[in-house]
Amino acid sequence: MKKIAVFIVAAISLTLYGCGVGVYSVNSGMADESAVCFVATKRYGITVNIDGVSYDTKTVKQKPHKARRDIKRTANRQLKVTPGRHSVKVTKDGQSIYSKEIYVSTNEIKIIEL
Repeated sequence: MKKIAVFIVAAISLTLYGCGVGVYSVNSGMADESAVCFVATKRYGITVNIDGVSYDTKTVKQKPHKARRDIKRTANRQLKVTPGRHSVKVTKDGQSIYSKEIYVSTNEIKIIEL
């Protein structure tokens, strides 16, 4: 009986004090990235300037008879940006067609209609 009591006390002591020494933290959740995508009634080439950096891309054609956008093309034509405030200027054939300061949240895809 005495051996069983010693065994139980030892098992409880190991469980409480033997494991979990130190502090551990695990981070999980969304990645700290965002994106911007441009849609229009027609597909055409545009030059996008985000915070002074230029990108050549194309618009995603928006179909008025469909409620959902073309997800595959939207994903392929996204411009990755950091979350926060950005100055965005869009030109087509040298003419400015969009100029605005936008805010993009973490893991958000901001869709801008031209």
